[in-house]
Amino acid sequence: MKNQKIKAVPLLDLQSQLTPLRAEIMTAVKDVIDSTQYIMGPKVEELENSIAEYSGVSHAVGVSSGTDALLLALMALDIGPGDLVITSNFSFFATAGVVARLNATPVFVDIDPVSFNLSPKALGNLLSNMKEKERKKVKAVIPVHLYGQCAEMSSILSITRQFGIPVIEDAAQAIGAEYLIENEVKRAGSLGSIGCFSFFPSKNLGGIGDGGMIVTSDDEIAKILKLKRVHGESTQYHHEVIGGNFRMDPIQAAVLTVKLQYLNKWHQERQKNAEYYSILFQQENIADLILPQSIYSKQGLSNYHIFNQYVIRTERRNELQTHLAKHQIAARIYYPIPFHLQPCFQSLGYQKGDFPESEKAAQTVLALPVYPELTDAMQEYVVEKIVEFFRK
Repeated sequence: MKNQKIKAVPLLDLQSQLTPLRAEIMTAVKDVIDSTQYIMGPKVEELENSIAEYSGVSHAVGVSSGTDALLLALMALDIGPGDLVITSNFSFFATAGVVARLNATPVFVDIDPVSFNLSPKALGNLLSNMKEKERKKVKAVIPVHLYGQCAEMSSILSITRQFGIPVIEDAAQAIGAEYLIENEVKRAGSLGSIGCFSFFPSKNLGGIGDGGMIVTSDDEIAKILKLKRVHGESTQYHHEVIGGNFRMDPIQAAVLTVKLQYLNKWHQERQKNAEYYSILFQQENIADLILPQSIYSKQGLSNYHIFNQYVIRTERRNELQTHLAKHQIAARIYYPIPFHLQPCFQSLGYQKGDFPESEKAAQTVLALPVYPELTDAMQEYVVEKIVEFFRK
């Protein structure tokens, strides 16, 4: 497996994605500029309708970023001081940061070691062992569909319904990821009360800047989201509630509408690349390397995992990352510090060792390039250099 012609493999190559879409995107952006309607408007509404249909929900509300999607979702549920919000201990910072921004308290749960998603068993144990007075303070649970694969939502929803707690899905990395529940195929974001997406440029569906979307099938929640998105303003200068400026930029909406047409194709190409990695690695049989597992791949789903990241695990992660960098192969750690060990959350009283699976993941995960335009030769080069590292 020698690929001398490959000189570098980036983690993501947005130029290769842009090139075939450039004319469509430039036309869409020009249409917005020429319209002079630069705040909200028909382009945002068009994308909202398309995302709602794609996700299988009644409503979609375009917002300024994935972080703001989570923040506004919590605001729609009137979460604030004195409230508790349970979430995964292993995710991008925004998942927990938005809770603290509202002066509510994040409560962390350990992850499943295979999927990296919130452990239903840990969630159930936490809620069952809480005193009733404390449990009544829990106003939401936020499972994260990390790396592009849905959390175990059947079990999570069964637990949260038992205690009457709404679920906000952090689907920032999982738009289009599918989950089989009660013999029905549903998509990420449509399973809980509210779903939140990010359109950060590195996502499977990425904009040319920040952008996000909130989805729901609850009419009342949708109404509140739309109101709070624009400072709680019902008519000009009349503010029913306190909200914020969370509006989506119509230029982002126009670009995303173009890209949405290609999203399922990109999902399939990422899946193909992930499968090829797995084939190559399995041929080498490296004992110190753990490959990602698609836990729903046998359920007849098309988007059982959309591979926002292809994440391997090894105890020698840091050395391997350094080795790959020497050979111009980009690999990234998502995420090196679990929430309970972040300095800003020290006041919550957690200690090292409280969440062993999160801590182990933080020390061993490494994401390899898996973007749709990645070539077989590039993947072979990546695997060749990883094999070289473990065999030297």
